[in-house]
Amino acid sequence: GENILGLRLLCLYGLKGAAAYMEHAHVLGQYDNDIYAQYHKIMAWLGTWPADMNALLECSMEIGQMNFKVMSILDAGETSTYGHPTHTQVNVKATEGKCILISGHDLKDLYNLLKQTEGTGVNVYTHGEMLPAHGYPELRKFKHLIGNYGSGWQNQQVEFARFPGPIVMTSNCIIDPTVGAYDDRIWTRSIVGWPGVSHLEGDDFGPVIAQAQQMAGFPYSEIPHLITVGFGRETLLGAADSLIGLVSREKLRHIFLIGGCDGARGERNYFTDFATRVPEDCLILTLACGKYRFNKLDFGNIEGLPRLVDAGQCNDAYSAIILAVTLAEKL
Repeated sequence: GENILGLRLLCLYGLKGAAAYMEHAHVLGQYDNDIYAQYHKIMAWLGTWPADMNALLECSMEIGQMNFKVMSILDAGETSTYGHPTHTQVNVKATEGKCILISGHDLKDLYNLLKQTEGTGVNVYTHGEMLPAHGYPELRKFKHLIGNYGSGWQNQQVEFARFPGPIVMTSNCIIDPTVGAYDDRIWTRSIVGWPGVSHLEGDDFGPVIAQAQQMAGFPYSEIPHLITVGFGRETLLGAADSLIGLVSREKLRHIFLIGGCDGARGERNYFTDFATRVPEDCLILTLACGKYRFNKLDFGNIEGLPRLVDAGQCNDAYSAIILAVTLAEKL
């Protein structure tokens, strides 16, 4: 029936997510044979077309626990390589000059691009899930990591068409680039691809940089608009005692998590409506692309602590879970 089919799909989607994050961890030198064995065992079991609802529910919970382990491995890979994210301001407006846009999740691709563009006069902008990269010290040190352009994956056909330079897609979320007629200047990397689009087989971004130098870039600088990102695991845990103090003095009532990706239709304003209705004695913890529905709004602060706390990418749900567990234990 539909319930059994739905549970099988739930398990399959969970496995797909685990595979995606494990691939990101591999790029950073992280491996775990126990997780690989567990993954293949579950895949083999799903191949028997299980029909027991309780067994499928137990499997979905097991996959959730496995995903948590995978996220911890990815977190270790990213923080050991690029440092622990700290809060920093990011300009979301254009700066005059030649430019490259990089989207997706792969921080190593961004690092390689920054190294290769250093001294070339080409600025690098993040897009979508790459926004949290600005919080990592080893990435932020590159002064030509100039800002963030655009918003979530669902708006890329409009935003990429307007961007005056080449675009690099480092992971999922690419959609038809022929619609915006920018397919001649979008480049794919690693596991991403699209028919007729140039694909970079290795870590050499030379062709992308050459194309950026041939294009006009942004003709002038816009008035800066700064947003704050970089509330990674260590930063969040460092604020735990302050949060508890606010709770004990009844200055902080709730912490709302608004996470996950977003739909493509512009009229889907649930995230925006929810965020703007959160009472002023509450915090909003956010991660993933859903944040773009409200992350340029000013939510103020509670005794110096920002009411909007950006924890990072989808996989940084790990940091949010660690904070929730820590607060629960201390309260």
